[in-house]
Amino acid sequence: MNILVINSGSSSVKYKLFNLKDEKELARGMVERIGLRGSSVRDHDEAIKLVLGLLTHKKHGVIKDISEIAAVGHRVVHGGEEFSDSTVITPRVIKAIRSHFKLAPLHNPPNLLGIKVAKKLLPGIKHVAVFDTAFHHTIPPSAYLYALPYRFYEKDKIRKYGFHGTSHKYVSLRAAQILKRPIGKLKLITCHLGNGCSVTAVKNGKSVNTSMGFTPLEGLVMGTRCGDIDPAVVLYLMDKKRLSCGQIDELLNKKSGLLGMSGVSGDMRDIYKAVKRGDKRAKLAFEVFIDRIKRYIGSYAAAMNGADAIVFTAGIGENHPPTRSAVCENLSFLGVSLDKAKNNSAAGEKIISKPASKVKTLVIPTDEEFMIARETHRLMK
Repeated sequence: MNILVINSGSSSVKYKLFNLKDEKELARGMVERIGLRGSSVRDHDEAIKLVLGLLTHKKHGVIKDISEIAAVGHRVVHGGEEFSDSTVITPRVIKAIRSHFKLAPLHNPPNLLGIKVAKKLLPGIKHVAVFDTAFHHTIPPSAYLYALPYRFYEKDKIRKYGFHGTSHKYVSLRAAQILKRPIGKLKLITCHLGNGCSVTAVKNGKSVNTSMGFTPLEGLVMGTRCGDIDPAVVLYLMDKKRLSCGQIDELLNKKSGLLGMSGVSGDMRDIYKAVKRGDKRAKLAFEVFIDRIKRYIGSYAAAMNGADAIVFTAGIGENHPPTRSAVCENLSFLGVSLDKAKNNSAAGEKIISKPASKVKTLVIPTDEEFMIARETHRLMK
């Protein structure tokens, strides 16, 4: 049974094709620069047609005909309060995704565009929406509510939603397999560290708290996003610098984080090269980045009354040993004991803590597309 997974962005379409019978990945790829100047791909319709053409190519394709695709799984960033699980896409679901455009203006519109095009090109089969927010629906009100007048939650649904849920779910399930323990009896702290970063407390297989909030801006320091900040700073800057809502949004989301602090880059690889050269601002940016991660790990361990394992995933988490080492430093009070040789070994799935470490530390490459395929397959049944 072949399941196509589509992650539709504003100017790109990422895809993977899986055979769920033996859980094998058959193909992967990405169409970039959609609709941009000089691109040969004018719109998402052409992009997804190109994907289907590649998959069925006589010489290089992996299937003979698009009829061999049994279902399509779509990544959707924001499902609001309506969706606590993945769901088969219906007109009602499409309407709900559209209603959350204001909550995820950079993601939900292109996500929905990909759904519409794929449904047109692949009619007669099930299309499934897998929401980044769904995994976090088990977070209790004490953790997801903001201390604002309650009417803002009741009428405007202002609350913590959390993101990267598909990634956190995948690595927590995989961690249970690696540790050979039931997911229902584990306390995990999963660290998704990439250009966007989030930490999640996973207790007995369920998300009980996460660092991102109403939007993906809250929480950790990220590539270009500031993360946690005193809201009065925003008011002060808007007043003193005469910044508009659009300008402050640009500042907090695209000009802050590692980029804003270091003045070097929003990419950890560039930051750490600058650190090694003795760049003081890059060093400071790195230290602030690490400090925020440690804060969340400590608070989530307290919230769950301990932790059995810490999991690192995504671009930085999977591929940058110095970050993992710095995060785990001085966590011996939790029972973390890192094995330096294992931490510095080749990238890939591995346990990087010492055998006697009370809290295991793991690196698990995330596979959100596989999780989406698995969810799609589940709903097909």
